[in-house]
Amino acid sequence: MPVKNRNGMPAYQRIQAVIRKRIDAGQLRPGDAVASERDLAKIHQVSLMTARHALAYLEREGIVERRRGIGTFVAAPKIHFNKLMSYTEQMASRSLTAASKVLFAKVSENESEAAARLSLPPTSSVIKLERVRHAGGEPFALETCYLNAAEFSGLLDTPLGRESLFGILERNYKIELGYADEEVDATAADPHIAELLSIPRREPLLRIRQVIYSSKGKAIMYVLGFYRSDRHNLVIRRFR
Repeated sequence: MPVKNRNGMPAYQRIQAVIRKRIDAGQLRPGDAVASERDLAKIHQVSLMTARHALAYLEREGIVERRRGIGTFVAAPKIHFNKLMSYTEQMASRSLTAASKVLFAKVSENESEAAARLSLPPTSSVIKLERVRHAGGEPFALETCYLNAAEFSGLLDTPLGRESLFGILERNYKIELGYADEEVDATAADPHIAELLSIPRREPLLRIRQVIYSSKGKAIMYVLGFYRSDRHNLVIRRFR
């Protein structure tokens, strides 16, 4: 039986809550050392096993990272892809403020692959939006979004560098986003992407091709994204 406090919360969850609160308050920042298992056990008056369990859970979530023989440290913020969320929502879930730098935003008629992903004729006009996504003052990803220009006229007049694209679609166009089909593979940063993301050339990246559908099953947006592998976790739960 896990040890519980007066509120019925297991002791290991109480330890996790304290560490999370310190991180959220900025008292612990990425790279800072977290109290050792032995110290946590003493502070919270629990067994060494309970303290170890608390840190192990935080490590699985990507909140902390253990360095063998050195200690446990606050991990750099990472994004999890288990739920369909906008970049703004992903960052907010990690207590970070999202920011974007728009590199390219115009209507294009020479995007046959994007048109096919959106179930449009090859020469259809599509909106092409390329942005570097930032958080915590550093670039996290390069994303290029494609949408049907005929369906989303006026989109280029909205503040795409400041607002969530998901939010704009839901508010201005009454789109109810439902789900996404994704293809994920690994690649290496070419010179252009390396410069944009401030990483070395050939640095490992996650490449995700994503078709986002409305709740009615209509393809709304195609996204080609390159994500820093040191800032993103792809966590998959499988059932049998």
